[in-house]
Amino acid sequence: MNTVLPVGLANFTSEVMNNKEPVLVDFWASYCAPCRNLKPILAEVAKSAKVVTVDIEAEPELAGHFNVSTIPTLVVFKEGKAGNRLVGVQPANKLLELVKAA
Repeated sequence: MNTVLPVGLANFTSEVMNNKEPVLVDFWASYCAPCRNLKPILAEVAKSAKVVTVDIEAEPELAGHFNVSTIPTLVVFKEGKAGNRLVGVQPANKLLELVKAA
């Protein structure tokens, strides 16, 4: 924890799907202003929970597999299963509640 980890097809399974603890996954793109606004909030959340990011431009297969059509999309994964999701910029406390509820 403490840092936001970029992931892609090569390490998504090991970092997210095989993790027994909840993982907050941020699907984003560099051209997306709300995605850029979310970065400091994710850094704050990463102090208490595992947070990873998926650049949908570089990893369209992952975005498609998880039906991400709007960004930023935040999905909590636990034990390989996608759970609750939120779309748009969210406050850190709301994201932490989402992770704790998993």
